[in-house]
Amino acid sequence: MSKTIIQTEHAPAAIGPYSQAVRVGQFVYTAGQIPLDPATGSMVENDITIQTERALRNLQAVLAAAGGGLQNVVKTTVFLQDMAEFAAMNAVYAQFFRENPPARSAVQAAALPLGSRVEIEAVAFLPE
Repeated sequence: MSKTIIQTEHAPAAIGPYSQAVRVGQFVYTAGQIPLDPATGSMVENDITIQTERALRNLQAVLAAAGGGLQNVVKTTVFLQDMAEFAAMNAVYAQFFRENPPARSAVQAAALPLGSRVEIEAVAFLPE
């Protein structure tokens, strides 16, 4: 099986030596998406709800470039700078995954890239 690199200008460019996502067969593995505005490359407002929404919109854009969407996500991992913000993040997250939500892990990280409050990665399954 070969791997296909997924790249879109509708999500922030990688800030290191990695791809926005990689597709192998019917699976897409995304890099963690942080709340950078893809148009400006700048971090959005320092509020967990705004940052969670931007990270999920970036994730949507990467999945769209791979030929799928949030409905194809089977697993996410949410990294939080502060687990005390879980409820606020979860309220926004629930708006994006209304039906048949994926499996999820949520962990607190000592630090996230560029001072982000949240980072979200996903694995999606794309039927042929």
